[in-house]
Amino acid sequence: MSKLNGKKIAILATDGFEQSELVKPLEAFRKDGADARVVSLSSGKIKGWSGQDWGDEVDVDLTLDKARVEDFDALVLPGGVMNPDKLRVEEAAVKFVKDFVASGKPVGAICHGPWLLVEADAVRGKRVTSYAAIKTDVKNAGGEWVDLEVVCDQGIVTSRKPADIPAFIQKVTEEVLEGRHLARR
Repeated sequence: MSKLNGKKIAILATDGFEQSELVKPLEAFRKDGADARVVSLSSGKIKGWSGQDWGDEVDVDLTLDKARVEDFDALVLPGGVMNPDKLRVEEAAVKFVKDFVASGKPVGAICHGPWLLVEADAVRGKRVTSYAAIKTDVKNAGGEWVDLEVVCDQGIVTSRKPADIPAFIQKVTEEVLEGRHLARR
């Protein structure tokens, strides 16, 4: 039996997501038995960013307007510059992140993904890491920014960059398995 059997994980993304930060967790969670779904603003496909150019397309499994926090055990926010920048101005995306954080379920964000946590006012008083370019944004939002491979504070898992993906996947998996449903400050 795979360790994530019966678990459902939402991966919220749109065009411009960092290819490896969506695809590697998606594949790992599915390999471990999770029902991992790509959630986006509209149906069809979204296009990744890889290196200095557009990457591959990924199928959208569920549109954001149909996604419900209670249907998932965890939320993952991949980075890339364009992806979270587009999502943080979408009221429905920010509300989905806020509601997930409020639920106490695990939320993982990597690279620029914590921009959505900043917009959802979810880093205040928490230890967080991210891509170094948004360190000041995290600090200005009341987070304690640290330069570590992976950080977990009250079920919010953050990592810095694609090189951190294995540690990020492992920690998100641990949080899902521990069934985090903690009341957050």
